[in-house]
Amino acid sequence: MKSVEVKNLFFSYNGNDMTVSDVSFSVEKGSYTTIIGHNGSGKSTVAKLLAGLLEKRSGTINICGYELNNENLTEIRRRIGIVFQNPDNQFIGSTVRDDIAFGLENHCVEREKMDEIIETYARKVGMSRYLDKEPGNLSGGQKQRVAIAGVLAMAPEVLIFDEATSMLDPQRKDEIKKVIRSLHDESGLTILSITHDIDEVAGSDNVLVMDHGKLVLTGTPAEIFSDQDRLNRMRLDIPFSAQLIRSLNKKGVRLRPFMGMEELAEELCRLRSQK
Repeated sequence: MKSVEVKNLFFSYNGNDMTVSDVSFSVEKGSYTTIIGHNGSGKSTVAKLLAGLLEKRSGTINICGYELNNENLTEIRRRIGIVFQNPDNQFIGSTVRDDIAFGLENHCVEREKMDEIIETYARKVGMSRYLDKEPGNLSGGQKQRVAIAGVLAMAPEVLIFDEATSMLDPQRKDEIKKVIRSLHDESGLTILSITHDIDEVAGSDNVLVMDHGKLVLTGTPAEIFSDQDRLNRMRLDIPFSAQLIRSLNKKGVRLRPFMGMEELAEELCRLRSQK
């Protein structure tokens, strides 16, 4: 079953130059899909189009079986959530508790049920003891956790991360990636992540590659990273493990085109033990 279906999508900010040009793809329910591309490739614009924050020029967008149009917009926004790059842009409440509650109030959730929902999702992102803190006093990583909790509390079926870790330091970035991965593994949420983080891409189920407003590659991480020359031409990074495998293959060490670092280390140890 498809959670997201996009066909022949076009969009322009100025009415002339196409930021998104004839893009078509689908996302399976429960999958973890990443979208990558250089700055200006159109990937974040696609995210905003899916969430109904921008109006397409032409094409169709279907979310959880509903076509994205004015008639279905409210229904779709119940099913899709988006976490942006800068969490400060998403804060409404004076405390963390109030901020998570904001979306629930908009969804007319009964007050007696609200506290349990807030506690549940604050716990999921590790922010239970900060519920009465002011968001402005939190670290960048903590703010992003609160933003995620606020979106999760509205029980979306599809969750979009629009470069949600790009403003964080490496430690906080790793923390948020672990939160995202655990959410996917535990709940089966459909996740679509626009990212520059190549390690996150390597751990996803499927990858969409954007270049100059067009969707130019789709496939599993192994399939995408096997075309290293093309990715280099598009100024996209390659995981260190893929670069190492390529170098070892050239030296006669036969390895599969793509593995994560842990799997690669195990395979190298296995080969060494056979000598």
